[in-house]
Amino acid sequence: MPDEALPTHAAARRRRRRILRRRRFRIASHSGAEVVSLRQLPNKEKLRVTAPSMFTAANMACGFSAVPLAFNDHSHWAAALMTLAIVMDICDGAVARMIGATSPFGVQLDSLADLISFGLAPAVLVYTRVLPEWPVVAWVAAYLWLACAAFRLARFNFTIDPTADKRYFVGMPSPGAAAVVIATVIALDRPELAVGPRILLPACISVVPALLMVSTIRFRSFRDLVTPRTRQARVTTALVAVAFVAGLAVAPAATMLVVAYSYVLTAPLGVLTGPARARIFGPQSVAPPRRRQQSVFLPITGDDTVDDEDAQPL
Repeated sequence: MPDEALPTHAAARRRRRRILRRRRFRIASHSGAEVVSLRQLPNKEKLRVTAPSMFTAANMACGFSAVPLAFNDHSHWAAALMTLAIVMDICDGAVARMIGATSPFGVQLDSLADLISFGLAPAVLVYTRVLPEWPVVAWVAAYLWLACAAFRLARFNFTIDPTADKRYFVGMPSPGAAAVVIATVIALDRPELAVGPRILLPACISVVPALLMVSTIRFRSFRDLVTPRTRQARVTTALVAVAFVAGLAVAPAATMLVVAYSYVLTAPLGVLTGPARARIFGPQSVAPPRRRQQSVFLPITGDDTVDDEDAQPL
């Protein structure tokens, strides 16, 4: 009798293993979208859909590596790695759009990586620069930055609107805000500026981009510059890239300051010059009126399609 039961038990175990293997592919999505495991895709398709995530992982690695460097007084190298993280962040979005591999998973992974590279790393960089003489100010400035970056990324994920004007971000994007901190730290990386009240400069300057991240001011995305679609646009992108790399090679601090602070100024300048540009170049040269969306905290009552009267063109 026991000898006859062995094949039955072996067959049951094999059947159970087959069921478990099939269940491993049944990944659930809270949105109801169909989810396919990577193991079910051909190798070529698997490489295509994971290519943007490779750049995202490189972005996260750079941001994570900048944290211990900042804690060990290597702020210059930490700033350099954060700059590389910005480049990786630009590349992952460009590659995803180029090969058509954008996905909800990629959006969430990119935001988590950005929170490390442009939320935690800049906060630590500011904290370590100000800590020696002003520990309380250092903590407040670092936490304000981290909280604003987290809020900005959460709001971005929640309020993705496929009909929105892709030329603009609502609030300053976290990589652009981090560039302000990076440029400031690189410019102030001198011994004579490491003592006295001047050591507070990174903390004071970081407040402005931190608040801009959680604002509703619109900033240009320059997506057409990152992913050019025409020959003229490709030439423009190549010239800008060459000029930026040459500037970093000759005068990295000055180049970063000019690029980062110029981007901050694009929002107020856009608001001031919006009416004139609309008259001269037409309505397509400015951002369309912003539309009310569902609140991230409370539902909106009434008509959700009413234009925001306070919106100003950029």
